[in-house]
Amino acid sequence: MSSLSPPMQPSLRLIDTHTHLHLIPFDTDGAAVLARSAAAGVQHMIEIGYDLPSSRTALALAAAHAPISAVVGIQPNHVHDLPRDWQAQLYDLLGQPNVVALGEIGLDYHWMKAPPEQQAAIFREQLAIARELDLPVVIHCREAAADTLAVLRADGQGVRGVMHSFSGDWAFAEACLEIGFLLSFSGPITFPKAKDLHTVVQRVPATALLAETDTPYLTPHPHRGERNEPAYVRYVVERIADLRGETAEAVSEQIWQNAQTIFRILHT
Repeated sequence: MSSLSPPMQPSLRLIDTHTHLHLIPFDTDGAAVLARSAAAGVQHMIEIGYDLPSSRTALALAAAHAPISAVVGIQPNHVHDLPRDWQAQLYDLLGQPNVVALGEIGLDYHWMKAPPEQQAAIFREQLAIARELDLPVVIHCREAAADTLAVLRADGQGVRGVMHSFSGDWAFAEACLEIGFLLSFSGPITFPKAKDLHTVVQRVPATALLAETDTPYLTPHPHRGERNEPAYVRYVVERIADLRGETAEAVSEQIWQNAQTIFRILHT
């Protein structure tokens, strides 16, 4: 991995709203990853589960590290091998300290590890749980925009949420905004050829903006091709600011406030 670190700008208060830190070997360089994140101005991270084991790990990381909150849930690529009592296990996880949302959940027609009907059924069940517990949801949507919107419109009434690593066009973005969801942007917005995504960033209301790394995936320029880590959320925030003609300080503060509102993180 590169030894380069992002430029130091202590004035930025950053939050990485979507990480999978458990995929980084903490027994080798996890502490260094957290140190680099703190040095870059990252004051909080949200560790995301995608199945029952990773959700438990997210909770363990949040318990061990104060700057980390947990999101627990079943991602569509993991609905095909759920145990019979998965709902009971999920309820138990959602009742633990440091949980700020249910996710990541949704539809994935790229890998198609489960048929669309099965994905949608588990998606709907988790939306119902989120509504019951008054929790926001983190949505995974890959090559399934129309069906994701259909499920959210039919079964997500009253549920707040975030479109994780948003990668659609303005039409999809506008539809997500109309149902009250925030859009979270990751490394691809730093890619020069992502013109449609740049347009979305320029047009989205400031109060609907979030930033993430999806660590260890989707590494932003100039570290593309390397393992991603939360310190690099700075590049995402700076690119959002550049595209919108705003200061990085203003954008980072707006994203911080948006994250506090949607996830109800008591962190000053």
